[in-house]
Amino acid sequence: MVSQPKIATQHEIIYPDSDGKPMAENTIQFRWIMTIYHNLAWLFALQADVFVAGDLLWYPVEGDNKTRQAPDIMVVFGVEKGDRGSYQQWKEKAIAPQVVFEILSPGNRPGELTRKLLFYEHYGVEEYYLYDPENNDLSGCIRSGDRLAMIEEMSGWVSPRLQIRFELSEETLTLYHPQGQPFSSPLEIEQQLQQERSRAEQERSRAEQLTAELEEERRKAKRLEMLLREAGIDGDRL
Repeated sequence: MVSQPKIATQHEIIYPDSDGKPMAENTIQFRWIMTIYHNLAWLFALQADVFVAGDLLWYPVEGDNKTRQAPDIMVVFGVEKGDRGSYQQWKEKAIAPQVVFEILSPGNRPGELTRKLLFYEHYGVEEYYLYDPENNDLSGCIRSGDRLAMIEEMSGWVSPRLQIRFELSEETLTLYHPQGQPFSSPLEIEQQLQQERSRAEQERSRAEQLTAELEEERRKAKRLEMLLREAGIDGDRL
């Protein structure tokens, strides 16, 4: 049986899953988005009620499919993990994303950044972080009442929600997990896993070799014991 496509009724509002814009405009922006997303996903992997998403359209108002924003990365505490086509806030216990990251590209315009800031401020974001990797410029905002206030010093700042630390050197931004290890790119993580697998394989091979050597020594001991018995010699008295 062939299912028929769903046809929107006159009063049904469609909330598109895509705004037609690319997630990233260059490789640097894409790499930063992926690094932050994956590290935060790993950080909260064991917490069922923390949702981490990248480039997902967020609709804060039911019935309004024009008011929306797609943060590069957003973190929502208090809702379950799972796949979504978009984040429709009224279906998510009315919880707004508490933490949002934006990674700048050369195509970003001041007016666009201002609109994003006002959107996040109006719809309840608690922490907003903005990083420009091309110019190594980091800024952040923290909620104060009904506004997002600028964080005066970002280097050394620890996110109240995420407990990650921001360190800005002259060359680049480094983010640190709560346990102190720096964020790694997915490629670096894969390389580390491969190294761990290689070390584990070497340890397994050494253990197998040692087991084989011990088994050979047991066989020799049994053979010697048998020869001694055949010669009428009590091995226990030697």
